[in-house]
Amino acid sequence: MATQHVPVLLKETLQALTIRPGGSYIDGTCGGGGHSAGILAASAPEGRLLALDADPAALAQAREQLESFGARATLVHSSFADVKRVARECHFNAVDGIVLDLGLSSDQLADEARGFSFNSIGLDMRFDPTRGQPASSLVNELEADELADILYRYGEERASRRIARAIAAARPIESAQQLADVIAKASGGRRGKLHPATRTFQALRISVNDELGALAAALPQCVELLKPGGRLAVITFHSLEDRIAKNFFRTESRDCICPPEQPVCTCGHRASLKTLTHKPVEPSPVEVAENPRARSAQLRVAERLG
Repeated sequence: MATQHVPVLLKETLQALTIRPGGSYIDGTCGGGGHSAGILAASAPEGRLLALDADPAALAQAREQLESFGARATLVHSSFADVKRVARECHFNAVDGIVLDLGLSSDQLADEARGFSFNSIGLDMRFDPTRGQPASSLVNELEADELADILYRYGEERASRRIARAIAAARPIESAQQLADVIAKASGGRRGKLHPATRTFQALRISVNDELGALAAALPQCVELLKPGGRLAVITFHSLEDRIAKNFFRTESRDCICPPEQPVCTCGHRASLKTLTHKPVEPSPVEVAENPRARSAQLRVAERLG
């Protein structure tokens, strides 16, 4: 099945990674294979790519998309949280570049059985349907206070208590569409551009997939896998992800991370990265017009020091 997904910030990402012929690269979130295909084309004729994805359906689409590149592409069903182990097993021990595109794909949103979109008939939200608990378990089994904490922590939803109580009162909730309707009523309907369920859906998806934990685990592994001069590109879509990437790059770009009031350095920390984007790269107005889902994307890039 052909992918509907359009890779975000593709040109900017390829330029940031300075793709070279014969280089070795990792796409930790290959999705429909857009960034992966761009990397393989730019690194021809002998460049290699390791492509990971936690979503088996996305990986199948990427496999189809990358078939023409033959043995130059190695695809593995795995979360990028395990990128170091997978890379070692596949003999990608020192690479020239790594990209992590943390966005939800158009293909995932279009699959109504999975529960990512507001009109879905399902309520799963797992990237990997073979692991963990689906969103339906959180929605139907958690105490209202526990659910409210998730909505506030991962969705920054100010009305988290009111929405959680409304969800608990409406149980059992069997579809994303039903959930979105409950949230809309509890929120008093749409206000501004965002659907009233946007933050709740984000929070549930992040919680179900441990997205922030996976990112925090993956970033230091990526640094270890890079050659000196190799580059790491991270594309985020909301402030929680971006904050993790920004703070990691900032910390790893400094020789000392002791508290500023401490007169003598005792941490022994040495910079492993040089941050190349002090402000994140954002999509052009043209790209946003062609692909509205790109509007919140932000690209940060860093280079491994020798």
